[in-house]
Amino acid sequence: MKCIIVDDEPIAREGLERLVRKSPMLELVGNFESAESATEYIKDNPVDLIFLDIEMPGTNGLDFARKIPQQTLVVFTTAYSEYALDSYEVNATDYLVKPIEEERFRKAVEKVSAYHTLLINAEKESVEADVDFFFVKSERRYFKIRYDDILFIEGLKDYVIIQTENRRIITKMYLRTIHELLPPSVFFRINKSYVVNLEKIESFDTNDVFIGKYEIGIGNTYKEDFCKRLMT
Repeated sequence: MKCIIVDDEPIAREGLERLVRKSPMLELVGNFESAESATEYIKDNPVDLIFLDIEMPGTNGLDFARKIPQQTLVVFTTAYSEYALDSYEVNATDYLVKPIEEERFRKAVEKVSAYHTLLINAEKESVEADVDFFFVKSERRYFKIRYDDILFIEGLKDYVIIQTENRRIITKMYLRTIHELLPPSVFFRINKSYVVNLEKIESFDTNDVFIGKYEIGIGNTYKEDFCKRLMT
């Protein structure tokens, strides 16, 4: 599993890095002193797991955890045991209290690995079953989204808005990530912020596509590929 460490204390990062490098299940790909720097990294480099401190200057660990992609697992590492309940409210997989004992760390990694395997198997089963829907988390509930119901998806930093024919759902996920989950024959990215359902396009011109009451601009770097897709 690809993982990163986010902690403002250099000594804590070094100690955790030693534990990570001892685990054959983990591959450390980043080490960050702030949530802000980690955010920039994972935008273009998806990871499976984040070891995350809670008390940090700027964005704290709990707020950062609420913004990361929902498929990324989180293990909190903190000196304060009173945050345990808060950590599970943001769906943390485990919670380690500093100083972290090696045996406790090993058990946490085994727990994360088992959960990660379940997620991968669930994705494979979905593909093999040729399902026509997926689930996303919005606030405290999971919503079923059918591919056929989606008009378009708008990306807003680390959130996306899924616009269907009857409702809009906001979930924490990068546009690139959700685009990878969708059937490429049906969904196409037409600019930096929008992925559209090609089957829902009613008309288009050289600059915009029209889906119902919505008008969405076509990015200059996307126009050629977009026209080729529609004309084939």
